[in-house]
Amino acid sequence: MNVVRALLTGLDPNAKPSRVTEVPWLYARRRRGRYPRPTPRSGKWLVFVRPEDVDEVWARIRKAVEEGRLGHAAKVATAAPNPLARPGRRVICVYTYDWTDEADVRRVREELRRLGITWRIPYKADEDTRRGRYRAAGDRRISKYYE
Repeated sequence: MNVVRALLTGLDPNAKPSRVTEVPWLYARRRRGRYPRPTPRSGKWLVFVRPEDVDEVWARIRKAVEEGRLGHAAKVATAAPNPLARPGRRVICVYTYDWTDEADVRRVREELRRLGITWRIPYKADEDTRRGRYRAAGDRRISKYYE
C-alpha cells in the first residue's frame, strides 16, 4: 500500500499531521463500541490548535475516537496548503451523528475537556460546510454551539 493511501485510510497511526504534506487530512475512526450512523444533521466540534501542538493534541483525540469515547470519526488538517485555514492554526474536526441530539453533542464536548481541550470551541453542522459557509470566507454566526 502506498503512503498516500495509508494516510487517507488512517492506517498509519504514526503519521504526524505537522509533517504530512501529501494529503490535506488525516482521519481516525471509531473501533470500539456502537454509535449511531450519521444523519443529514451531522456535525463536528472544531478544535483549533497551534501548529506546534497539533501532533500531541491529535494523538489524544485519535486515541479517544478509536476507543469509542467520542463520536464516530475525527480528522486533522495536515501541513498541506489549505486556502480556508486560519493563519497560525490547524483544525481538528470531531464528528457527531446529529447536532440536534444535544445530550450527545455535549457528552462529546465534555470528553474533549477531559482530553485537555478546555478553551471555547465551535460546533458546526456539516450542512453548513456543504453549503460553503466558512468564517474565513466572511460568513458569521455559523456555530450551532460554542463552548
